[in-house]
Amino acid sequence: MSVLATPRPEAARSAAAHSPVEFRLLGPVMVHDATGGADIVPAGSKQRALLAAFVTHAGVLLDVDRLAAELWDGAPPGNAANALQAHVARLRRLLPAPGDYGHAWISTLPTGYLLDLGGASTDVQRFTRRSAEGRAAVATDPARAAKLLHGALELWRGPALQDCRRGPVCAAEADRLDEMRLTTLEALHEARLRCERHGECIGDLERLTADHPLRERFYDLLMVALYRSGRQAEAIGVYERARRRLVAALGIEPGPALRGRLESVLTHSPGLVAPGVLDELDRLRRRVDELGRQQLELTRRLNAATAGPQAVAR
Repeated sequence: MSVLATPRPEAARSAAAHSPVEFRLLGPVMVHDATGGADIVPAGSKQRALLAAFVTHAGVLLDVDRLAAELWDGAPPGNAANALQAHVARLRRLLPAPGDYGHAWISTLPTGYLLDLGGASTDVQRFTRRSAEGRAAVATDPARAAKLLHGALELWRGPALQDCRRGPVCAAEADRLDEMRLTTLEALHEARLRCERHGECIGDLERLTADHPLRERFYDLLMVALYRSGRQAEAIGVYERARRRLVAALGIEPGPALRGRLESVLTHSPGLVAPGVLDELDRLRRRVDELGRQQLELTRRLNAATAGPQAVAR
């Protein structure tokens, strides 16, 4: 097998800024070509799994045995190398033209194959970047964080690597992306709570606790949202629901974070109040103190004014 041409560095850099191609894994596996607005979806499950494995490990050599195990569930046929070669050839024909600078998407190497993204991008890259930026801004700029995190989650069109999760390569990547999505959802609702948008969080968090019954952070956020909506009893009920599910499924009690949240709900901890409310309370306290000082000063002046003539008369 021959080794296909690789891009010249200067051409690759030029293409990187203008590439119309995006490989998409956050849902059904496909390739989006912005040139004509086309979505290219491999027809067969093995074609989709092969593309997903290549994109997941872009720039990394995947040997024949590893790819065969991915496509044939660990039980490849006797002619796996030839069958794999045929699948790669069909995938090459399916992919859009990479450009006019000699770049090849898939290179054939002595022991396997390698996908070179060149100047193309992936939806996973965009999601990862937006999620990281949003999570970093939650504490300092929650409104911006919520916008970034919402934008990151909008990139998802369905389960990650949909219909391609049977092989070990794709299954591991799908699990990693699923965890990143849940972490992003946690950060999104924390940002919204910091923006005093607790009312709109409740429904989503109710669904998330039902879909992920062992993930304590969603219960924690739901308790805060309910408490700030004046629903203390329901917030306590959420803790009890979490406890029952954890004990039934794992035989364990809720962790210290969730137990601490229950304590703060029971004692009406000031830390449960939305930051904006705390800021307003602090402003009102300062204003009351200021008015108190002004009243004392006015009283002193009034006393001085009324005492003056009397002192002269005496």
